[in-house]
Amino acid sequence: MNKKRNIYQSKRTNQSIAFWIFRLFSVLVVAILVTILSFILIKGIGVISWDFLTKMPEDGMTKGGVLPAIIGTLCLVGGSMLFAFPIGILSGIYINEYAKNGIFVRFVRMMTNNLAGIPSIVFGMFGMALFVNYFGFGTSIIAGSLTLGLMVLPIVIRTTEEALKSIDDSFRHGSYALGASKLETIRRVILPMAYPNIVTGLVLSIGRVSGETAPILFTAAAYFLPKLPSSILDPVMALPYHLYVLSTSGTNLEASRNMAYGTALVLVVMVLIVNLMANALRKFFSKKVKMN
Repeated sequence: MNKKRNIYQSKRTNQSIAFWIFRLFSVLVVAILVTILSFILIKGIGVISWDFLTKMPEDGMTKGGVLPAIIGTLCLVGGSMLFAFPIGILSGIYINEYAKNGIFVRFVRMMTNNLAGIPSIVFGMFGMALFVNYFGFGTSIIAGSLTLGLMVLPIVIRTTEEALKSIDDSFRHGSYALGASKLETIRRVILPMAYPNIVTGLVLSIGRVSGETAPILFTAAAYFLPKLPSSILDPVMALPYHLYVLSTSGTNLEASRNMAYGTALVLVVMVLIVNLMANALRKFFSKKVKMN
């Protein structure tokens, strides 16, 4: 009896230790995140003003605002998503719903996973060789957008495929039993149920694109451009590259340091807004699926 009680007590002790270790690391991760955000907020909040958000940079980026960088970032994000979303979603649907699980599909999955792990600077160099030099787009919005689109394409494909995989086959069989074709089943049954996970993945990929510097370093970003772009063939300023320049190679590092913190805060807020949108969209589509 005492032996069983000791074994039971030992299991409870081990479980408690494991629980506190997990809790400790969870709190540690949250504390690190809060510290980083607090540091950026404290350093950058004093710089944020209406003029900072709506004016052009002045005096070698030591004064003025970051409007061209905000507009440039939005242009690059929008252009990359126009390229990556349709191709990635259609590819994910094809791999999961149409292609047979053979050598070809396994090869595509392996290559997609490998592409997702390639450093972003490599995508930047590839984009420069292909879009800037070979296709002659030059340093421009379209070259940067296509490069960023290529970078997040594996994420969109894998997110779509995993979202479709999570739908139980009984829904497909039920739809076929009612006389629906494969295309009708995918369009009216499977995709609406997979929307929450697909949309979450897509919006999170937007968050990643918003903060990337290396892919636009050689393809789209300008060092100093006190005007807004007039076409997709124009170069642009972008918040991540603007922050990099202000912090490492500006005309006056000390004078532009506060602008760097302000730029970092604007960039972080944009990414947080995108993540909040992801949560809101996931909840909206989840409720819609439950209601149907």
